[in-house]
Amino acid sequence: MALLDALRRAVGDPLFYFAVSPALKILVLLFLGILPVITYLVLAERKILGFIQARVGPNRVGPWGLLQPIADVMKLLVKEDTLPSQAVKWAFILAPCLVVAPAFIIFSVIPMGPPPAAGHMAWYVTDVNTGLLFIIALATVGVYGLIIGGWSSNNKFSLMGGLRSAAQMISYEVPQGLSLVGPLMLAGSLSLVGIVEAQARLSWWFVFPQIVAFFIYLVAGVAESNRNPFDLPEAESELVAGFHTEYSGMRFALFFLGEYANMIVISAVATTVFLGGWLPPFPHLVPAFTHVPGVIWFVLKVFGFLFVYIWFRGTFPRYRFDQLMDLGWKWMIPLALLNIVATGVIKLLLAHHG
Repeated sequence: MALLDALRRAVGDPLFYFAVSPALKILVLLFLGILPVITYLVLAERKILGFIQARVGPNRVGPWGLLQPIADVMKLLVKEDTLPSQAVKWAFILAPCLVVAPAFIIFSVIPMGPPPAAGHMAWYVTDVNTGLLFIIALATVGVYGLIIGGWSSNNKFSLMGGLRSAAQMISYEVPQGLSLVGPLMLAGSLSLVGIVEAQARLSWWFVFPQIVAFFIYLVAGVAESNRNPFDLPEAESELVAGFHTEYSGMRFALFFLGEYANMIVISAVATTVFLGGWLPPFPHLVPAFTHVPGVIWFVLKVFGFLFVYIWFRGTFPRYRFDQLMDLGWKWMIPLALLNIVATGVIKLLLAHHG
């Protein structure tokens, strides 16, 4: 704290609060939070899938395989980074950055804990009054990275994967965005902190009145992150590796980071919008839960969603592409629109009788 105070005095209050402090928070969040979590999330996935498939997961590098993620990172760092001779070089290099950068930027507006009280730290970088709109807009940018990566590789499998990404992610962005409208109508705010505070005022999480929207968001989120059973853009049995067939080394690692960062983003947004963010579960039934720090509840809820991702991967077969499109356009979008209409009607009736 003394070092921060000295830095604040050196650069001045305006520059410190609007530039230096957010930059430090982002660096801490990235290197002490997101990257270690992604690294060991991969190990957790391999262990859980091994248990589901009645086999042993990684167990050779370090005790119980705990150093396997470090070995994987080192392998990717030293692996040859190839550039196909017929590729569109600038686009080939740009594509992985377009996938991973928006996912990392989104974390700056996700609140992992309550607003700071006097003398306490804030568990988020900033609270934007249009935070949810900011997240939806940035998440859209990641689609371009997959499309550009598939097209620029000059490989038929990569191009097919890129085309599938375009169709799938644009299709499922629509129901995903519509599923968030119902909770926004109840909260009356686009701020993620405001949405959690609205759930605290109403004394119930939005997952209960918005269970249909929650289901739509969950399914669309799995499809948006190209995970089983919606991993058509990467379908190994058909497209080798899809849009990243020609990528290796650090550029492949960026695609890998982007996928897992998007999983965490979708889980964090679902936790914030539908499951009360940092709020404890059933505080009236179990008062002791209120003594647990909010950030712990937030992390537990996020990891619950991540477990569901892994569970889906070990359970469901891959959809056909026509089934994927049918589910999005014929079922989820009409259902999301009906949920919005029903939410509006019920809210008007309650206001009229209240």
